[in-house]
Amino acid sequence: MKQQTWRVNYQVFEAPKELPKSDRLLLKHAKKALKHSWSPYSNFKVGAAVLLKNGKIIEGSNQENAAYPMCLCAERTAFAAAASQFPKSAVTTIAITVKNPEMVIESPAAPCGACRQVICETESKYKQLIRVILRGEKGPIYIFETGRDLLPFGFDASFL
Repeated sequence: MKQQTWRVNYQVFEAPKELPKSDRLLLKHAKKALKHSWSPYSNFKVGAAVLLKNGKIIEGSNQENAAYPMCLCAERTAFAAAASQFPKSAVTTIAITVKNPEMVIESPAAPCGACRQVICETESKYKQLIRVILRGEKGPIYIFETGRDLLPFGFDASFL
C-alpha cells in the first residue's frame, strides 16, 4: 500500500477591502445577483458572477423548483449565460456568495459537486484556469486559484 496526500492552498481575506478592485467588483455583482434568486423552498439564496476574458461580467442566481432535482444552481446559470452570450470568451474568475434570511452565514459556502464539475469542465473547454472566490453573507473570503482545487479527482474528457 502507498499513502498519498492531497493538499490545497487557498487565500483567506478577512474583508472585501483587502481584495483587488476587480475581485471586489465581482463579489458586488454576485451579491446583486442574490436579488434574483428564486428559492421559496430552501430560502437559501445563492448569487454568482463570472468574469470573462473579454472583461464582461455575467451574473447568475439559483432557481429552485418543487421537484428539487430540477433546480438550477447560481454557478451553472452564470456559466450557461456566459457561454450563450459570449461563447468564444473564457471565464477567468467566478465569485459566489450566499444569503439565508433565517440566519447570517459567516463563512464561505462551497459550490455543490455538480457546479464543481462544471467549473472544471469549463477550465478544460477553454484551457483557462478559473479563480474561485467564495464568501458567506459576512466573514472571510476564500480564493482558490483553480476549480481543480475544489474537485481534485474530477472526471474529464481524458477518460473518454
